[in-house]
Amino acid sequence: MNAQHQVAEIIVEMISSLPQAPREVSLDTNIARDLGLDSLAVMNFVMAIEDRFDVSVPMDKLAEVETIRDLADVITDLKGR
Repeated sequence: MNAQHQVAEIIVEMISSLPQAPREVSLDTNIARDLGLDSLAVMNFVMAIEDRFDVSVPMDKLAEVETIRDLADVITDLKGR
């Protein structure tokens, strides 16, 4: 299993534990639209992700994230540095 896949699995698990999570969460789940998170909830979730993976996601990278796959790619890239 590659690093990106492991990161994605952890993110899916974290999202699945949210009260508003849809029944089915996939790599293509849109974090804002499909989860119905407002901007504050998204930032709280990102902070939890940063804590879990011990990284800091720059705002310019965060602006590019729409799906769980995008977030996993960013986290994997940051962890690889």
